[in-house]
Amino acid sequence: MNLDLLATCPHTRARRGRVWTAHGPVDTPTFMPVGTQATVKGITPPDLTELGAQIILGNVYHLLLRPGADVLREAGGLHEFMGWHGPILTDSGGFQVLSLSKLRTITDEGAEFRSHLDGDTYLFTPESVVEFQRLLGSDIAMVLDEPAPHGSPREQVAEAVRRSVVWAARSREAHGGGSQALFGITQGGTDEALREASTRATVDIGFDGYALGGLSVGESTEEMMRVIELTDSLVPTDRPRYLMGVGHPEEIVHAVARGVDLFDCVLPTRLGRNGTAYTRAGRLNMRNAQYGTAFVPLEPTCRCYACRHHTRAYLRHLLKTNEMLGARLLTYHNLFFYQTVMREIRAAIADGSFPQLLEQWPLQEAAEGDSPGGEG
Repeated sequence: MNLDLLATCPHTRARRGRVWTAHGPVDTPTFMPVGTQATVKGITPPDLTELGAQIILGNVYHLLLRPGADVLREAGGLHEFMGWHGPILTDSGGFQVLSLSKLRTITDEGAEFRSHLDGDTYLFTPESVVEFQRLLGSDIAMVLDEPAPHGSPREQVAEAVRRSVVWAARSREAHGGGSQALFGITQGGTDEALREASTRATVDIGFDGYALGGLSVGESTEEMMRVIELTDSLVPTDRPRYLMGVGHPEEIVHAVARGVDLFDCVLPTRLGRNGTAYTRAGRLNMRNAQYGTAFVPLEPTCRCYACRHHTRAYLRHLLKTNEMLGARLLTYHNLFFYQTVMREIRAAIADGSFPQLLEQWPLQEAAEGDSPGGEG
């Protein structure tokens, strides 16, 4: 898998491109809605097409636990099972296994863990994770990696980097190529020497694309951007770069300026389910009393279904009465908002106005409780 470069920004590292997959092309930079459990929560596949999503994300950890390999094999893979026939990227589940803390043991062989659902024991190895993603039939598979928790001692981060590189080499050998792309993942936290070592070793193994893992876990925005800049300088220009789990729109715009092509994050769906809407003026908590008689759209210029047909007052009413339509409409709006931002980014790179767009999205530190870890 290569990235066809269609345009670049002469003043930044931003790139406009296209990635070709077995289920169709993906225009980059792009945002992937998170479909952890074989669904983008509250959103149908036709909704995804309508709001402009070209590729979505699934998760090996959750799909292996439920519905399991046997069901997905009988269904004919993940695309058939969920009724989405566009491209899918599947995450290897390393972050989820790490978050189990006392329920897992990690060695060079792999990650052994007990299910948070029923206590059954599983062993993730680089080979088994690749095999399961083959069964899923995803267009882009991710290697098994070990992200070190933010704030870990340097020795622990270095060991996670070493193990992740070993696992990456085993994943590459087990995968064997074909129409399914395989991405490597760099680790190293915010330690520049470890991040550089991880990136160089991962690039030496050779993958179809490269992901930046272990970010948006508590480091400052400045630290995150510094790591992205470092990685950009080390990764081949003809390969897609994927920033895992990030993030807020302004973070995405500034990461694009540093050469990133692919993004995913649970925030637009999670916040939508909990009553928060993204707008050009910032985020709105639609449960607030001030919206009770606000008979205007969420965003007057937005062309999503929620903004074309409903008012802030109606959306607040749905949320206050716990009607599921409220969460669904806000989720739809938030995803539409993200896809609109991505379309604007691509257009700005193509027409040379990206530096002006960048100025419209000043960076700011994430608010407490905005960590994107967990399900969508």
